[in-house]
Amino acid sequence: MLRGATLALICAGLAGCAQVSGMAEETARETAKTVVTPVVQAKFPGVPVAPVTDCIIDNATLPEVYGLAKAAALGITPETTETIVSIASRPETVTCIAKASLPIALEGLVQL
Repeated sequence: MLRGATLALICAGLAGCAQVSGMAEETARETAKTVVTPVVQAKFPGVPVAPVTDCIIDNATLPEVYGLAKAAALGITPETTETIVSIASRPETVTCIAKASLPIALEGLVQL
């Protein structure tokens, strides 16, 4: 009985940790977007900023996301920009950007 109660407490504690960890990750991702957006605007003029930013964040590793979020407080450095461009250049990110941008590009053609 004591083992069961202990196990239940451990499981509940781990579930709570996972929930907090998930919230921290989501907060870091949202904060990182505030850093990625101006870099995308500066380095990739003419692209749809929101989808490209989302693709970069979605394809960043967790340490990269935390590093980008940290840049929101400390400022964007050349290393920050280099990280963003590196993530944007990965094949998975390029594919994501193409898929996300195509409907927007086609919409622009239809309006012509």
